[in-house]
Amino acid sequence: MNLAMNFRAVRAIYVFEMSRTARTLMQSIVSPVLSTSLYFVVFGAAIGSRIAEIEGVSYGAFLVPGLIMMMLLTQSVANASFGIYFPRFTGTIYELLSAPISSMEIVLGYVGAAATKSIILGLLILVTAGFFVPLQIAHPFWMLAFLVLTAVSFSLFGFIIGIWADGFEKLQVIPLLIITPLTFLGGSFYSISVLPPVWQTVTLFNPVVYLISGFRWSFFEVSDVHIGISVAMTLGFLLLCLAIVWWIFKTGYRLKN
Repeated sequence: MNLAMNFRAVRAIYVFEMSRTARTLMQSIVSPVLSTSLYFVVFGAAIGSRIAEIEGVSYGAFLVPGLIMMMLLTQSVANASFGIYFPRFTGTIYELLSAPISSMEIVLGYVGAAATKSIILGLLILVTAGFFVPLQIAHPFWMLAFLVLTAVSFSLFGFIIGIWADGFEKLQVIPLLIITPLTFLGGSFYSISVLPPVWQTVTLFNPVVYLISGFRWSFFEVSDVHIGISVAMTLGFLLLCLAIVWWIFKTGYRLKN
């Protein structure tokens, strides 16, 4: 009986969040897919004509994993942060906290929905990319693994931002000033091997490099860092976010004020 009740609680939050995506389909799905398609058109046509290949992969195809990862990161953070911030803004978070559901169920509902939206979006962009460039996926299992792990990790990160933020402006600070620059500088549009040695070393301090590198390896078996390091960094970030979320619910940080 308890298991059924727990499942219903998670399902209620999950369905509510997913239904919000259906109500804002243009903003949530269509707009990101169209904007990513423009990257293929602009970068593929303008730069692709000047750069034939990178590490034996056509430049147009080389862009695909980076663009998917860029959209995955930004959308995961945005979906999860707004999903938990809105109940705090309206005051309905108190009803949620007083309901007979655990913190794990709350996180599963909100983070699960945000990750699902991002995964769907990533797969749609992957299908769309197939209309622009010939694609190959050398390791489908690892491609899906990186897709899911990244979506869950950054949805957890977005959940943390949604708890931390005390205004709509703060919801945009970290995605705009940190996530987006790190993604652009993390090898979305190029291999870090083309950088001078000093900048290659500096770039390795960017955690997004490991996500993009591992995801690109699953497509073409080429990467800027070893696949094992990419997996370890991804799992490490996931565990760090889980630890912070556990601390938030343990201390009640910004949940009751």
